[in-house]
Amino acid sequence: MESHRIVSKDEWLAARKALLADEKAFTHARDALAAKRQALPWEKVDKTYTFDTPAGRRTLADLFDGRSQLIVYHFMLGPDWEEGCTGCSFLSDHIDGALPHLLHHDVSYVAVSRAPLAKLEAFKKRMEWRFPWVSSNGSDFNFDFHVSFGDADKARGKVDYNFEERDYVSDELPGVSAFYRADDGTVYHTYSAYARGLELAIGTYALLELTAKGRNEGSDMRDWMRHHDRYDSEPQPACCAHGKSDA
Repeated sequence: MESHRIVSKDEWLAARKALLADEKAFTHARDALAAKRQALPWEKVDKTYTFDTPAGRRTLADLFDGRSQLIVYHFMLGPDWEEGCTGCSFLSDHIDGALPHLLHHDVSYVAVSRAPLAKLEAFKKRMEWRFPWVSSNGSDFNFDFHVSFGDADKARGKVDYNFEERDYVSDELPGVSAFYRADDGTVYHTYSAYARGLELAIGTYALLELTAKGRNEGSDMRDWMRHHDRYDSEPQPACCAHGKSDA
């Protein structure tokens, strides 16, 4: 903090107004980017994906729960994992507050992981979350949306992630996908994002960036982040490949 200049009120106000002009330009650019995102073409989902849910086996179309839009969060929790990814948990801590607003605006939300449903339910109970969470175990869903990777990918040392070939770092990686369900029941894939493209859902980052130190996390959020029930305990092993260098 010693590197920051200490100035008079008038000097501070002038600097703040200059930054405000940049913030307004960013807001307008963000609006334009959102419009481009919503103007993307759609692709028809021809494959029938099924999921294990607390209500039994359900299809992707069923997960819309009567609404026309669906957001799927690809949560990193593999079949052999003991607990969910710290970064995915951090993002998921922000969902329950938004959930009623999404549901009343024609948007359903569900997290999807490859771990068995019982493991998802146990971790969800531990974290005290309310959003729906279903298992894609036995389905191609995670692989087709490039968030899960098999032995062949590991042996090759490369994966298709965030729309490019990258080094293999884990059998699971995070992502979000959006879908639209037409009146005739046809489901369309409208959008997917990965890596830092997921940060829009993380309100904590937006609040931290209002402060003088900002995120204060260096190049890797795992340096400080924990499951919310573990901040008073020892740091946990890293489990996912998030980093500020990801675009």
